Parts: sequence; C-alpha cells; structure tokens
Amino acid sequence: MRRRLRRAYESGRESVRANRADPDGTPGESEESGLASPASPGPAAPAGATVVGAEPSGVLPATTASRDDTEVPHALRIAAAWCWRLIVIGIVTWALLKIIGTIRIVIIPLAVALLLSALLAPAVGWLLRARFPRSLATGVVLVGGLAAVVGTLTLVVNEFIQGVPELSDKTSEGVRQIQDWLKTGPLHLSDGQLNNYIDEAQKWVDENTKTFTNGALNTAATLAEVLTGTILVLFATFFFLRDGNKIWRFLVRLLPVAARWKVDDAGRASWATLGAYVRATVLVAFIDAVGIGVFLVVFDIPFAFPLAALVFLGAFIPIVGATLSGVVAVLVALVDSGPVTALIILGAVIGVQQVEGHVLQPLIMGRAVAIHPLAVIIGIAAGVVLAGIAGALVAVPLIAVLNTAVRRLAARTVPDTPPDAVVVAAKAP
Repeated sequence: MRRRLRRAYESGRESVRANRADPDGTPGESEESGLASPASPGPAAPAGATVVGAEPSGVLPATTASRDDTEVPHALRIAAAWCWRLIVIGIVTWALLKIIGTIRIVIIPLAVALLLSALLAPAVGWLLRARFPRSLATGVVLVGGLAAVVGTLTLVVNEFIQGVPELSDKTSEGVRQIQDWLKTGPLHLSDGQLNNYIDEAQKWVDENTKTFTNGALNTAATLAEVLTGTILVLFATFFFLRDGNKIWRFLVRLLPVAARWKVDDAGRASWATLGAYVRATVLVAFIDAVGIGVFLVVFDIPFAFPLAALVFLGAFIPIVGATLSGVVAVLVALVDSGPVTALIILGAVIGVQQVEGHVLQPLIMGRAVAIHPLAVIIGIAAGVVLAGIAGALVAVPLIAVLNTAVRRLAARTVPDTPPDAVVVAAKAP
C-alpha cells in the first residue's frame, strides 16, 4: 500500500511538471529562477485553473452578444436596448387600442357599468346588512336608480318642450339686436355687408347639407348602438353588483399562485378608489348644479332645471365639463335677458368653478384620489380623441384606478392572508 501511494505521488508530480513545461516539453528558464520577464512571463497555470485578475482570451463581456458589440460604446448599446423595448411596448399598446376601438360598443358599456356599480355598491351593502337576499337587494337598487334617471330625464324634456317657443321668439329678437349693434356699434357694417355675410353663411349650409344628411342617415345605426349599449349596461351592472366578488376571485385564480396575493390587494384597493372617486364626483356635481341653478332661478332664466341637469352631467368631466355646461347657461341668459344678466350668470359660473377648484376638489376629491391636474387634462384629451364623450367620462377614473394599482403592486408589503386561503388551526400540545 505504501509503494502504491508513493507511486501515485510521483505520478502526480510528473504531471505537474509536464503542465509547467513549455510547448517543446522543456521547462522554462523562469521556472528555475522563479522570476518573470517579458520573454518569460512566469509559470504557466495548470489546465482548468482560474487566474484572478486576468480575462480568458476569446471570452466576451457579459453585456455583449458578439465580438462586434465590443466596438460599440456602452452608452449606445444601452440606448439601443431601451429603444427596441419601447418600440415593442408601443406596438403592443397600438394593437390593444385598435382592438378596443373595434369592440368599443362592448368596452364602453362595461366601463359605464363599472362606474354605476361603484356608485350603487354601498346601497346594495346596506340592503344586504338588512338581511335582504342578494338578488333582491341588487334588483331594488338597480330599479330605483333607473327610476330616478328616467324621472329626471322626463322633467328635463317636459320643461324643454314647454320653453322652446318662448326661447325661439327671444332668439329672433336677440338676432335683430345683434344686427342693430353691428350697424350702429364700433364695426359700422352696412346692410350690404350684412347681407353678404348672411349669403355666405347660407351658401356654407347648402354646401354641407350632404354631410348633415349623412349624419341623419346614420342616426338609425347610432340609436341601435345606444339601445344595445343601454341593455348591456343594465345587465352588466346587475351582475357586477350581485356577483362582483365572485367574478374577481375567478379572475385572480387564473394568475400564478405567487402573483395572486398582490394582484388581489391591488384590485381591491383600486375598486375602493373607484368607488370613492365616483361618490365624490357625484357630490361635487350636485353642488355645482345647485349653485348655478339657484342663480338661474333667481334671475328667471328659462330652462333652469335642464341647464342645472346639464351642469350636473358636465361635472363628471373634471375641470372642463362644468365650465362648458356653464357657458351654455350664459348663452341662454344672453338670448333671454340681455348682456347684463348674462354677465351676472357668467360671474356666478366662474364663482362656482372657483369654489369647486379651491374648496370642493381638495376637500372632497383630494381625499378620494390624488391626481395631478396635468394628468387629468392629458387623460381627458386622450379619452376624447379615442372614444369621444364616453372616453372623456372614463379617462379620469381609469387614471385613478391605474395609479392606485401601480402603487400597490410596486409596494413591498404583501397581504397577510391570500384570497380564498384555508386557515388550519393546530391543536395545542
């Protein structure tokens, strides 16, 4: 055994000497002296050995894919990597927008149904706590809300029909006053110039009659889309209110197990944000409508209730909605009661908007969602371009929901208990 160990030891030493030898098989001069020189850089490392501080020949840096990349500056490689990833994200986003635009007749009603569900969910919760069956509670709340909307629209239409003849007469009188002002005012227009302008306006109307006719021909299709969307909104709202929790749990179960906790937490937080936003918007819109409506009633402006209802609906588009609806009220006041009353109504609209912007929005809306005004303006503009009025209505709540979801997903905290977790209690020893 000793001889065998000795033989193995000598064999190992011989292999080490062979590895240290030069390609010709003779030991280098530096091996004897133990010094390195340019001609003899030092002892060669054994095969498979790792030399610290030296990069093996032929091995590329980890940040390059080929030897050509070593000639490209590092900053340019990083910029190119960012660019192609952003291009991919842009293409995917464009494809999603095209898909949404194709099925917008389904997407928009579902979005409206989500907003209505967030608004009506507390009422369903009250009935459930009063031991109503879930289906009955949902049906009562939905029918009650539908009755309120139909009753309000009926009052608005009736008042509008009753006031149209009087407003038409006053509109004609207002047009004559404007003509007299154009003649006697600072412009000093002659009858010939006025007639030329009227003729040009009539010519423009005649040239665009085809466009107006095409729009009228498309009215039937538009009414069909509105009817289909309304039915879808009612059904979707009913099932969101009744089975919303089950639907959400089903969607969460489709995700990987590791992602379910955080997605469920982000989704529930986003739903709470959406409900708070809708309720705060309704309260702010109601205050705006009452404030402007009081001035309209005091100064006996026609269509006071329809104009107040228009202000209420316009307030659901933040910043610009109530302002545009207030401008309509000012124009009606101008036609009906003259410029002095119109200026007073304009002052009332501006005052209500200032109260909304500096008191109501920070006090009520600020507690619900915190979104920068620039993000609101950009979101409304993008919503109008993509989906018109419906896009403007859902743009801000969508931004609020995404803001909450991204913040919760980026947070490091994890819910204590996953959805649908089964907690098994251990027996005490």
